[in-house]
Amino acid sequence: MTYDWKKKNVFITGASGFLGSHLSEALASHGANVIGLIRDDVPNAYFVQQGIDQKITTIHGDVRDGYLMERVLNEYEIHMCFHVAAQPLVGTANRSPRSTFESNMTGTWNVLEAARLTLSHTMLEGVVVASSDKAYGDSDRLPYREDQPLAGKNPYDLSKTATDLLAQSYYHTYQLPITISRCGNFFGPGDLNWSRIVPGTFRWLLNKERPVLRSDGTLIRDYFFIKDVVSAYISLAENIHRPEVVGQAFNFGTEEKYTVLELVEMMRKIADCMDIEPEILGINRNEIPAQYLNCEKARTILHWKPQYTIYQGLEESYAWYKEFLTAEQRAA
Repeated sequence: MTYDWKKKNVFITGASGFLGSHLSEALASHGANVIGLIRDDVPNAYFVQQGIDQKITTIHGDVRDGYLMERVLNEYEIHMCFHVAAQPLVGTANRSPRSTFESNMTGTWNVLEAARLTLSHTMLEGVVVASSDKAYGDSDRLPYREDQPLAGKNPYDLSKTATDLLAQSYYHTYQLPITISRCGNFFGPGDLNWSRIVPGTFRWLLNKERPVLRSDGTLIRDYFFIKDVVSAYISLAENIHRPEVVGQAFNFGTEEKYTVLELVEMMRKIADCMDIEPEILGINRNEIPAQYLNCEKARTILHWKPQYTIYQGLEESYAWYKEFLTAEQRAA
């Protein structure tokens, strides 16, 4: 049975963020009535640039406001909730663990509690919760599989472990229809967190400057294009009614792994900047040496697989950053 988004009211927390923007854009194009929670107005954000703010209903507020979460689910008669609001940066979490815990843990509890309180008298069909591969913590058992323990230790990883376990608890205790996404490191057009490896490196290369790597370049990750991330989240929502999906966590990624230096080399090639060598600082803290995912569960149960190779995703991203930064320089 095909899921008809045209008949659905969809609530997206963090709607103006990187993932939230692309998810809002995709679901609005599918005909869904999207209600997006936004904390901050960012004039140059992808959310505004692409006119997504004109295609959805926006609510200014914070996931830490439990009463607001309950009001939105009730008043807008929400069918599907995507909880993707979070403080997403490891460095920020190290500097300010309190704000990260409040956003990622208290925010998740508020959304789930609001869903529990409204479930019996609303149209709510389910909640898709954004966890992360970071929820697994540092493990020698690679690639990560969904049956592994969650053991994040540093502030960011711990916040994602807690997010994940909270969602599981609400399913097992209250039978709240939830499903959980654990993604690798995603990238793509619209990510303006310049401290991340892909946006930061492309900006340096477009400015003909040396990319600066905080790590020693040997960290291993799987990198995942944002359009595939969106398709993964939508697949979870469309299948949440199935007994083998509800209450379950799913890994999503390309199942390909690269060191930071290998990723940067691909970006240098795409930008035609092979003569610009990266500067390697080797000063990063609280970073896990190797993280990558097994996605067999998503392939088998959801029949999901990525449509983009990492190189295709990087090429599309580079084209977007080139246009964005050129326009920004003209306006300066």
